[in-house]
Amino acid sequence: MTNHGKPSTLRKAGLFYLVFVMFSYTTGGPFGIEDMVTTAGPGMTLLYLLVLPFFWCIPVSLVSAELTAAMPVEGGFYRWTRAAFGDFWGFLAGWWNWSASFLLGGAYAVLFTDYLVYYFPHLTGWKHYLVSLALIAVITWINVRGIQMVGQVATALEIFIFIPVMVMVVIALTKWHHNPLVPVVPPHQGLFKIFGVGLALGLWSYSGYEQLSTVAEEVEDPQRSYPRALALVVPLSIATYMLPIFAGLAALGDWQNWHTGYFSDAAGLIGGRWLGTWMTLAAMVGNIALLNGTVLTTTRMPFAMAEDGYLPGALTRKHPRYGTPWIAIIVSAIIYGLLARQKMTQLITVYIWLRSATTVLTVLSAWKLRRTHPEMPRAFRIPGGRAGLLYVVGAPVVMAVLALLGSDHFALIGGSIAMLLGPVVYLVDLQFRKK
Repeated sequence: MTNHGKPSTLRKAGLFYLVFVMFSYTTGGPFGIEDMVTTAGPGMTLLYLLVLPFFWCIPVSLVSAELTAAMPVEGGFYRWTRAAFGDFWGFLAGWWNWSASFLLGGAYAVLFTDYLVYYFPHLTGWKHYLVSLALIAVITWINVRGIQMVGQVATALEIFIFIPVMVMVVIALTKWHHNPLVPVVPPHQGLFKIFGVGLALGLWSYSGYEQLSTVAEEVEDPQRSYPRALALVVPLSIATYMLPIFAGLAALGDWQNWHTGYFSDAAGLIGGRWLGTWMTLAAMVGNIALLNGTVLTTTRMPFAMAEDGYLPGALTRKHPRYGTPWIAIIVSAIIYGLLARQKMTQLITVYIWLRSATTVLTVLSAWKLRRTHPEMPRAFRIPGGRAGLLYVVGAPVVMAVLALLGSDHFALIGGSIAMLLGPVVYLVDLQFRKK
């Protein structure tokens, strides 16, 4: 129902569109992780990309599948945490997640415009900023139209991205002249760069599999669709990251030259200028897909928190035609726009603090709700009994701790401040609600 008591016209997404929306948010394409090759080394990068899912996104996916089947509610993991641990920790899960989106939402628009400069070199200064704002505005309009529209756009974007990536992989494998695993780690490189930065980039690449739980009420038969979508998206994401890096290193062997945007250079060297140009377009589209998924998943958080009385009630308003939380979407988009002048250089390490914290709360909620609400109907259950539950909770917690221990000075300070803001905002909000 809408706020005015009229039937909502919200069109729900089926499994097909859910898969593409989930993939566009969690992965989008192989772009953005090229720096892992030079910082962690070719061998360690491929090892990270192959092994990390078993300690990070696979456990989180199993938890998300069980809890979505048990509690398919708008707000997803925020409301799971609140049900498991109470108001304070529930608020922190929601606030940390929404805050994390600020760090990346605007950056995706900036990265899109950075690639556009390849074709329009004079696109600098205020022109660069206006293009970033225009992209945010278009993606906001698509999201106001609803998850089915978002799914249709995500499907088209991802198909466009897949084609040049697959073409590059096939051509590169026919030109295999180097060992893609050598060196395993860069010589004369500090331990932090090999371990800390590489792990942070790896966790960032495989983060977000619990995020689509925030739109569970906008999905057809979420108890069945969500676990199935996860089963398809996780292996697809692993292949999307590993195959282009493996093939590129095997064909070129120039691991020292890998940097953000290098897939365009690699495609040009492997297949010619036409493939390099095509890959650059795919990278631009990849950032559109990531921004599209980010707006969808994170804007439901302020809506759910406002419904629970933590944020202004205006954020609960739904669009009279599309049934989407349009005020929450627009407010989030405005914040992304204000931050669209920032670069993403060191933001990922701060983002990982907030993302790790919400992920830890999510997996702990599965353990807590098993103990306090064993009678809760679960159409999907984490396999393996108690051992399986220990695995899906313990593995992400260990990874989060390792990532935080490997943080550099900037991330240590920035991440701590970002996390401490949560309790401060909660206490201020509590005082206002008491008055």
